[in-house]
Amino acid sequence: MRTATARKITPFAWVIGAVAVLLTLTLGVSIGAVSLAPLTIWSEISSNLFGTVSNSTGSESTIIWQLRLPRVLLAFVVGAMLASAGCAYQGTFRNPLADPYLLGVSAGAGLGATIAIFNGSGSSRILLPLAAFAGALGAVILTYSLGRSAIAGRSSTALILAGVAVASLLTAIQTLLQQQNTDKIREIYAWVLGRLSTSGWNDLAIITPYILVCIIILLRYRRVLDVFAVGDEEALTMGLPVARARGAIIVAASLGTAAAVAVTGLIGFVGIIVPHILRLIVGNSYRILLPLSIIY
Repeated sequence: MRTATARKITPFAWVIGAVAVLLTLTLGVSIGAVSLAPLTIWSEISSNLFGTVSNSTGSESTIIWQLRLPRVLLAFVVGAMLASAGCAYQGTFRNPLADPYLLGVSAGAGLGATIAIFNGSGSSRILLPLAAFAGALGAVILTYSLGRSAIAGRSSTALILAGVAVASLLTAIQTLLQQQNTDKIREIYAWVLGRLSTSGWNDLAIITPYILVCIIILLRYRRVLDVFAVGDEEALTMGLPVARARGAIIVAASLGTAAAVAVTGLIGFVGIIVPHILRLIVGNSYRILLPLSIIY
């Protein structure tokens, strides 16, 4: 009964999601020290994309294209990645409390950013995101290596425990470095708390290709997530290469998350709450949940 209801609701969920995205993007660009009318915003966008006549002034055009629009689009791309990664993790590990930072991505990115800031690279628009990405990627590799070397092999439980251990270790190292360099703590916390105020088109151009590839991979495996729900042994009997599929999903979700946090810092709550909200609307099928998580 719930499945039939979910099928009826799904088309409306897509429409509502698309409308919500447009409204949110418009609202994000319009709000600021200088308020912009929605008609002005879309007139300017239409002028640049389709060559129509714009009714915006030169200063309004600068505000839209150089300040607000790249930040709003970056927020959408990062949010889409975190929500889809959280959804994928919850399906892969069969754990409704899983989020994109489960395997130590946040701790690794935080440590990488901390080291970069201590070395004087905190103001660099290239070195700081690169250091955060390297730290997040290193944490995922270490977690996956520990999970594979465990007695349980590549089981979800082994990976979760390895992620907790790696995150604890890297967080402890980061705390130690902060205590030894107290003059940099404020700058570190400014990054850790997440920020979009200094982002621009370059940041969007850097991470979008990585995130796009990772999301495509996750969408490719969305039906596999439904098979995981019945258990690993049952999935094997159905002919699913469990280890390879789980590995591909984890790598795609982790790399996409690493790319996202490398530019914006740590943004929590999105990856865990969006899938749960959608479950209340469209049910538990990841075939539907994962694509909808991208736009919600």
